[in-house]
Amino acid sequence: MEIIELHSVNECLEELSDLLIKVVGDGASIGFLPPLEKEEARAYWQSCVNPEILFWIAKVEGQIAGTIQLHLCTKPNGVHRAEVAKLMTHPSFRQRGIARQLMKQAEQRAIHEGRSLLVLDTREGDPSNFLYQSIGYKEAGRIPHFAQNAEGGIDTTVLYYKMI
Repeated sequence: MEIIELHSVNECLEELSDLLIKVVGDGASIGFLPPLEKEEARAYWQSCVNPEILFWIAKVEGQIAGTIQLHLCTKPNGVHRAEVAKLMTHPSFRQRGIARQLMKQAEQRAIHEGRSLLVLDTREGDPSNFLYQSIGYKEAGRIPHFAQNAEGGIDTTVLYYKMI
């Protein structure tokens, strides 16, 4: 596995869009609902090219197997923190430690950027909760009725933090 920081999405826009469509279609709660259209996926990735967003892909056998983002807070009272966002692993590459390695990469870069607090949220009951807890994230609370799901229901989100 190779982890690569991206500064542009141009070279891999189609593959990133396909990944997003696949994980959303597979039930991931990452801000979108299925069916996700290709144009919406492309527009999303293009919006990620931003100085406050650090972005990595994991490649396995030449394919994008996962992604992660680190959103640096730029508010004067928040330059010590960042948000971990859009951690996703292609369903064909799950259970290989890719998400764990992407998290490690984001945490190391956060330290390099002078950040001491990381925050994130995930849907209650998703397997990602076990990952975050296993690498030292602490639950800060839950927000009921936070995000709509594909079936029309509304799910709770769990907020996590980690001091690094």
